[in-house]
Amino acid sequence: MKIFKFFQYAYLIFAILFIYVAAQKYMENEVIDYASILLAAAAIFMFFFRKKFNKRFEERDRK
Repeated sequence: MKIFKFFQYAYLIFAILFIYVAAQKYMENEVIDYASILLAAAAIFMFFFRKKFNKRFEERDRK
């Protein structure tokens, strides 16, 4: 079960990476990288979704 918690936080790491890439491209070229922003938003959504899913999964194992 601990491996699932690792992947849960990996989504946050990827979100930070995508936000960094989008900011870097904006600073250099003044072009908004919508793909990186969209992937960052999806990664943040997946973090909260997996967190809720893992909590539900652990509660089911306790019963």
